[in-house]
Amino acid sequence: MAGIYNVMSTVIDSLERAQLRRVPSFDAGDRLRVHFQVIEGTRRRTQVFEGVVIKRQGHGARETFTVRKQSFGVGVERTFPLHSPKIERIEVAARGDVRRAKLYYLRGRVGKRARVRERRSAAPEVAVERELLHVPAPEEEPQDGQADIESADVEAAAAEAPEARAEPTADVQAESGTEVEAESGAESASAEESEDSEPPTAPQDASPAAPEASAGEQQE
Repeated sequence: MAGIYNVMSTVIDSLERAQLRRVPSFDAGDRLRVHFQVIEGTRRRTQVFEGVVIKRQGHGARETFTVRKQSFGVGVERTFPLHSPKIERIEVAARGDVRRAKLYYLRGRVGKRARVRERRSAAPEVAVERELLHVPAPEEEPQDGQADIESADVEAAAAEAPEARAEPTADVQAESGTEVEAESGAESASAEESEDSEPPTAPQDASPAAPEASAGEQQE
């Protein structure tokens, strides 16, 4: 069972990691301008909610932050998912000088007492695009020039292929011709040797002389 739980937790972590987006660094006490999308019927528009961050909670894709503002003397709070795709942009308007992580004490204050002291030594803000942290690498498509070059290379290779195939046949023919010439040269050399050599002398047969001797004896 423990192995199944480990596998499930790994799958969930990978899915949540794919949903993380780039966000600016901010903490409780900072003043933010949150640009988020509002759907009204068939229309969609962007609304800006500006206020002080009173808390950040959670981690990963489930992290949220709560922004509080004063609207006509009434405190309004709204909680946003930090990595929500409906948030178009998050701007840090000012840095707060606080020493707490949760500013719940602002709920009991009204007017100037509900303000947070700002830090004057803060560095200038840098715009951060709301894009995914882990973007899959797009497959590189060959450009038009590269495609033409590759096609030309393929055609050249195809044109060279028959020539390459014909070359071995020529070599084979040359080798066969040399073998035939060598065989004919060997035959001619053997014929010349046979002509130069003296014909073998046939052994003398004593049988024909015997009749001649017998005939001479008869004449005498």
